[in-house]
Amino acid sequence: MQTLPAGAELRAAPRFTLLIRAAKLIADGREFLCIIRDASATGLKVRLFTPLPEHKSLLVELGSGERYPIEVVWTADDHVGVRFVEAIDVERLLHENQGIHAKRQVRLRIALEGLLYSGGETVPVSFDNISQQGARIESEKWLLINELVRIETSALPPIYAKVRWRNHPHYGLLFEQTFKLDELARISATLQPAPDAQQAPDSGDSASRAG
Repeated sequence: MQTLPAGAELRAAPRFTLLIRAAKLIADGREFLCIIRDASATGLKVRLFTPLPEHKSLLVELGSGERYPIEVVWTADDHVGVRFVEAIDVERLLHENQGIHAKRQVRLRIALEGLLYSGGETVPVSFDNISQQGARIESEKWLLINELVRIETSALPPIYAKVRWRNHPHYGLLFEQTFKLDELARISATLQPAPDAQQAPDSGDSASRAG
């Protein structure tokens, strides 16, 4: 891996400027929000919000749910250049309406517990994943569709959210106030579970079950 001065890049194939495309890097099962700045059939230029930890395996996952094994080639300040382990169909990458979920908010797996306030009761809950707009939680208390709840944790500001779907004990929440991309990136990076290179793709949604 090379360390490059700011502004320098290694280019092996024609690149397509993407401006801002949210994605996540998965390092041994730990998930980190990032922004893809440009892409080619052989690699990506990615902006990080937090340093990438040491890892044995690295994947990039798009909002569509598509995953690609990658390797870090160079680093420069808060950007990294990565190459795909195998050449990809860059048109498929650019058009996120294709894939497992089509285009949706990037979900991040986190390890976080909190207290949920509902109907005069206070019950413990745990987070399965979180996005800018919502979260999937686990609660032993049955919650009502469209019910407004409040959740307090040690890591997040108080959350007010409505229940969008349920498959007890799992519930999808839609936040009343969304997170900024950089805010969610930095908070979620501190809430990653222990490394697990075999982590499977997330099959659930945060704010909705479809898409």
